[in-house]
Amino acid sequence: MAQLPLTVLQVIPELAAGGAERTTLEIVEAIKAAGGRALVVSEGGRLETELTQLGGELIRLPVKSKSPFTLRKNARLLAGIIKSEMVNVVHARSRAPAWSALWAARRTNTPFVTTYHGAYGGKSAPKKLYNSVMARGDIVIANSEYIADIVRQIYGTPENRLVTIPRGVDTDLFKDENLSPEKVDSLRAKLGAGRPFLFVLPARLTSWKGQEVFIDALGKLSPEMRRQISACLVGDAQGRDDYVSGLNMRISGLGLDNLVNISGHYSDMPTLYAASDLILAPSVRPEAFGRVAIEAGAMGTPVIVSDHGGQRETVLSSITGWRTAPGDADALAEAITAFLNMSQEARTEMGRAAQTHILSHFTKARLQADTLAVYDRVIQMKGAA
Repeated sequence: MAQLPLTVLQVIPELAAGGAERTTLEIVEAIKAAGGRALVVSEGGRLETELTQLGGELIRLPVKSKSPFTLRKNARLLAGIIKSEMVNVVHARSRAPAWSALWAARRTNTPFVTTYHGAYGGKSAPKKLYNSVMARGDIVIANSEYIADIVRQIYGTPENRLVTIPRGVDTDLFKDENLSPEKVDSLRAKLGAGRPFLFVLPARLTSWKGQEVFIDALGKLSPEMRRQISACLVGDAQGRDDYVSGLNMRISGLGLDNLVNISGHYSDMPTLYAASDLILAPSVRPEAFGRVAIEAGAMGTPVIVSDHGGQRETVLSSITGWRTAPGDADALAEAITAFLNMSQEARTEMGRAAQTHILSHFTKARLQADTLAVYDRVIQMKGAA
């Protein structure tokens, strides 16, 4: 193999708390562990401190802007950075800054990698052109086979330039040894209202995450089953007050006030998963990947996901959890019923199977190693061209 790149420049609009931003930091960690320099061009954000702690170097540019003038200006600035910092690989993770990064990489003859993080809406010719930058990498990384298929179908990207690298769970964070049993029990008591089973849907409160489908499914269960369950919607409304009001009306209309709780944001996800008996991710729109399933699985908690998008790649139905038809409350109720009808031994075995499956296929360490291998490969490709 060729020598790993000494300096990698990742480009992302801001350092918030989304999946692309988290993956950026995970690759910073991997680059530093391999002895390289990890540069990140961004407008910054709340993950700046963590970036610095990992050894990454932040370079501020207005890369959130979609202005053609700013895109061209950023391309010139990025080309200067690539030359002055002796960058070996440019890695773009979002569309607007990817155009600037592409032009800069071409100008400097630097290997260019993109990660296609989402399905990116828009069917018009201008929108498809705008999105196409994410398929213009010397190597294009898709974060699921679902996304890889989209790239193939829309842009005809050849297989030798397309690599699927799924997101990975941080096994240093999501593991039983890190848990406080007292904290787990306290959270379970707080959310569970003393009932045998705690079901949790962890996601921001927005209609496409499937909260309404979950509530409707609970309403279809028998009274005896409902008495066994406490259900909690855990997530930030992000200003969607009308949507939350609608959820509360739906809950009351189905007579589920004593069953369903909307708890707001909770940040300690390992504890939340460990406190739960069943995790739900019934998204009505396809997830590009869907991290809930792998995080819950790593903690040994079964999950029900919608059977579309990237989620269908992480759950083995009836083995590590269930996949149900998107938006189908009857199907979701059937899966919940199947869980409730299992013996405790069978539920425990399902949790173990989920943990084994996730730790075998979806880890941060694997994502990091596979991404470094892409950097190594793209340097060889560019050198041979």
